[in-house]
Amino acid sequence: MTTKGTPGRVIRVEKETWDAYGEACKAKGITRAADLRMYITREITAFRRRQRAEAAES
Repeated sequence: MTTKGTPGRVIRVEKETWDAYGEACKAKGITRAADLRMYITREITAFRRRQRAEAAES
């Protein structure tokens, strides 16, 4: 369990990729976890938008 009460997740990423991703996030001033959460939220929003559009077309 994390300190914020959200469950931890395990993903597999090559070390070189993970290290480079850490550098990219550091340059943006955010953590990898925060960046992943933002990405996931964007993907969910886009998915739901597509679902609504498809339902409206039906």
